[in-house]
Amino acid sequence: MEKIASFTVNHLDLLPGIYVSRRDYIGKECLTTFDLRFTRPNLEAPMDNPGVHTIEHLWATFFRNHKEWADKTVYFGPMGCRTGFYVIFAGELEPTDILPVLREAADWGLSFEGEIPGATARDCGNYLDNNLTLAKIYLKKYREEVLDHPKPEQLIYPE
Repeated sequence: MEKIASFTVNHLDLLPGIYVSRRDYIGKECLTTFDLRFTRPNLEAPMDNPGVHTIEHLWATFFRNHKEWADKTVYFGPMGCRTGFYVIFAGELEPTDILPVLREAADWGLSFEGEIPGATARDCGNYLDNNLTLAKIYLKKYREEVLDHPKPEQLIYPE
């Protein structure tokens, strides 16, 4: 079997960032999958599941309710390695195109208080595995290290 595209990325030199993981075309419609890398693979500890799970609930809710991005949001979810997330948007997009909505999502998550959306036994298969404080730590780090002033090497996969 051929290696899938995400397993061909050089994880040794990969920085926290926003990367185009792939583009898929369904007819004339382009879907862009972004790699939102929160931690440096194999050098930083992976994120703990309760924080990842909470970001998933917060950001999936945010994107699917955003006035401009709701209709463009196809998917938001965590990577199995717990070093980041994938988001799929309709359109042939670049990291700089989504930077404003990622900043909005980070700010919304950082200011969020109250019940985590969908974190009930009825709505989630593992609702007790959430931690808003931990999610905010990860969001603050990503906001400061990537979203505030992304460097070119944080927007294009390393060779």
